[in-house]
Amino acid sequence: MVADTSFPAASETNAINPFLDEAFRIRWSEHTPERIVPAIRAALAEAQAALDAIASSAEPATFGNTFLALERATERLNYAWGKVTHLQSVADAPALREAQNAMLPEVSAFLAKIPLNPALWARLKAGAASPEGRAVSGVWARLRDETTVTFREAGADLPAEQRARLEALESELAQLTQKYSENTLDATNAWQLVVEDEARLRGLPAHAIAAARDSARRKGLGSDERPVWRFTLHGPSLEPVMLYAEDETLRHDIWAASVAVGAEAEGGKWDNGPLVQRILALRAQKASLLGKASFADLVLTRRMARDGARALAFVTDFEARCRAAFARECAELEAFKSARVDEPAGPLKAWEVSFWAEKMRRELHAFDDEELRPYFEVGRVQAGLWELATRVFGLRIVEVGIAPEEKWCDEVKYYEIHDEAGRHLGSFYADWHPREAKRGGAWMGYLVTGGPTPDGGRALHLGYICGNMSPPTPGRAALLTHREVETIFHEFGHLLHHLLGEVPVKSLNGVNVAWDFVELPSQIMENWCWERESLDLFARHHETGAPIPADLFAKMIGARNYRSACAAMRQVQFAKMDLLLHTRAGEFVDGDLEAKARALVADNMIPTVPPARTIVRRFGHLFSDPVGYAAGYYSYKWAEVLEADAFTRWKTAGVFSRAVGAEFVEHILSKGNSEDADVLFRRFMGRDADPAALLVRSGLAAG
Repeated sequence: MVADTSFPAASETNAINPFLDEAFRIRWSEHTPERIVPAIRAALAEAQAALDAIASSAEPATFGNTFLALERATERLNYAWGKVTHLQSVADAPALREAQNAMLPEVSAFLAKIPLNPALWARLKAGAASPEGRAVSGVWARLRDETTVTFREAGADLPAEQRARLEALESELAQLTQKYSENTLDATNAWQLVVEDEARLRGLPAHAIAAARDSARRKGLGSDERPVWRFTLHGPSLEPVMLYAEDETLRHDIWAASVAVGAEAEGGKWDNGPLVQRILALRAQKASLLGKASFADLVLTRRMARDGARALAFVTDFEARCRAAFARECAELEAFKSARVDEPAGPLKAWEVSFWAEKMRRELHAFDDEELRPYFEVGRVQAGLWELATRVFGLRIVEVGIAPEEKWCDEVKYYEIHDEAGRHLGSFYADWHPREAKRGGAWMGYLVTGGPTPDGGRALHLGYICGNMSPPTPGRAALLTHREVETIFHEFGHLLHHLLGEVPVKSLNGVNVAWDFVELPSQIMENWCWERESLDLFARHHETGAPIPADLFAKMIGARNYRSACAAMRQVQFAKMDLLLHTRAGEFVDGDLEAKARALVADNMIPTVPPARTIVRRFGHLFSDPVGYAAGYYSYKWAEVLEADAFTRWKTAGVFSRAVGAEFVEHILSKGNSEDADVLFRRFMGRDADPAALLVRSGLAAG
């Protein structure tokens, strides 16, 4: 994610390069790979000139000509590079990848050098010590203090030799993490399974069979007379197979391919193992250079957890609370299968767990997730979400037609968001379905950070939400699973955090907050996917328009906490592995990475035969970015504690309470990083977070 809006005036030469064009409505078709290198080089030169001007100024240092000038110096670079990285995520192609990789070392090195510039650092210290610098208050004091700490944590006080080493580390980390991301995408896209025997599809829902047939058709495989079905490792294709396919070999083959992503042909072109080991080594070196015992301690200094030990204590405490229920749920599933296949109870095969867990849920709760799918047509889900935003937060969201050249693919839609006073706060794109040129998962990002301007006006925000949801098939609308609905609500929560930002400093606005706080606005939105009143806004049968029947809703709620300890332990597994990799990195920089990683979390994994692999070689959250969620995956569970507690205010006042919604906007969504996250949360709740709400909601504690 990058921040930007209102740029310095562009030269006539730069204005014709689309990557540097500040027009709010972006003509994506003009953003072609050959324009990337000249645009980024021009933006780098402009940013360097701005930094040189700050560092070499002979004028007395003030807050304005140091901190505020620094805030503006890299705006165009951030904007242009943000477009490049966004396109790489949604429209990857060889020429685009080549251009991005050509500039990645230069951009990474440039950004790493900023806090390591002695003259610039001296000017900032002088600006902070000036009468104006000492007198600033509120958000401006926050900018002064955050910038000063950022420079110190990035090595501004290091000797010259160590600063040079740090620059080299940052550049190499950027390249290694980009390669990790590319390997994961390429390995995912390279695999397919074509089924010719329709009998192998037994148990699969009709939508999954239709999607597999359509996938084959789009690849020119099979014919109407001799149809075939194509399966891939993208979620909408893989997940129904693992849950429903009666053909065990089909499940095994897809499972084996999915766990091989990043590990297939170890030592081959898509093997992420050596990359992980090198990334861990470099991160540990970076922490050591900066005087920290571990990378976890380095990155958590200004997050709510503060250090690796406290984050790990939080995770292990939650683990202890789940342990007994986790063991019970694992044993129950083994006994369930045993009773139905007349075999002694014991660990399941790794490719059986989801299949038998789904059978057990349907038997215990008479509930099948697929029963809900007809009620979740993607367009209606979005419309209901927009209506919810109106009722709870006083917002109005309207779709705006855009020309084909304003899209990166035909499926993209564009929206404007307005507040109760009619102000246009910003706009956003939505791109929901999988493509081979699009990375996996779901995410929110931003291109322009707006908010209050010095002249008393307000600049517009621009963001996007993307995912890989179940796509439409010929003659059938895109019908989602309930989990996919939750994902859309989740990403929209991040988007609101960006679009409602009212901080006049871009680097402190929107989602630029402590990483273990950033998931609060997103995860809290998922609660409305479980409330009858809010579901009735959008959960309507795609053919009849009928709401979810009362008995189906009751079964859905009854099954909500089915195997909740296993779900919680899965998050514990990922968070614990992350923290231990980044607090004990020296143990993992050589040798058998998978064996060592598994030893960390084996008791957090569902027992299977053979033992399941960890996700260490395909853990994009940790290794697809120089920092990203590294040493921060615990943030999901940390923020879940915050949001479960915060949502109790709506449970008390009513799920559509505008009063509570207004306070959430005032104290959380609009405030960005203008104050410490702990302070903002206490303002909204009137106290510190209470973890009991999450345990009760998850069925792991009595209410």
